[in-house]
Amino acid sequence: MMETVLSESIIGRARRAGTISVNCVNIRDFTRDKHRRVDDYPYGGGRGMLMQAEPIYEAYKSVCADGEKPCFIYMSPQGQPLSQKLAGELSGMEHIVVLCGHYEGVDERALMLTEAREISIGDYVLTGGELPALVLCDTVCRLVPGVLKDDESFLKESHQDGLLEYPQYTRPEEYMGLRVPGVLLSGHHANIEKWRQSESLERTRTKRPDLYEKYMGDKEDAE
Repeated sequence: MMETVLSESIIGRARRAGTISVNCVNIRDFTRDKHRRVDDYPYGGGRGMLMQAEPIYEAYKSVCADGEKPCFIYMSPQGQPLSQKLAGELSGMEHIVVLCGHYEGVDERALMLTEAREISIGDYVLTGGELPALVLCDTVCRLVPGVLKDDESFLKESHQDGLLEYPQYTRPEEYMGLRVPGVLLSGHHANIEKWRQSESLERTRTKRPDLYEKYMGDKEDAE
């Protein structure tokens, strides 16, 4: 599942070019059970199964080459919310290991031994950590220099500066009675930039008032 997604599109091209390296490790390869079982019933009772600490920790040690200690991330609804700022921070790290949980979670000792940093992609629960891990990989890898054809292209995107992105248009100039705003056809770059900033502010105020208030508050503090 992971290889299929991470071998396609921009991330796949960056891997083939050697710009980034992504390796998928199967935790089942590190179990001592002849059935390659990696889960068991939780102590104290309760529903579901927990991933065991030993195969997780053994898999973790296998990717810690030469005593290196990578940034170890566990995708969890209890974790720090993933944001563009956090993605930017992670994109500067040399080696990141991401644990995809499953079942009812993982044995707490696995997180303690690896000093796991928990990250969440939202306040909801999924059937496993594969999709959140893929989201993390995508948003982090695309910020690594050389992954995108134009490294400047992400600087104007939503959330990059705390605001949502301005509306964009392409040909034709008119479709179904709707016209492209005249300022975008003017060729006046200063006016276009002013319009884009204004639209970003208005779009953020309307769609994400929480982000708008934070942006305005940060701006006042800076002044």
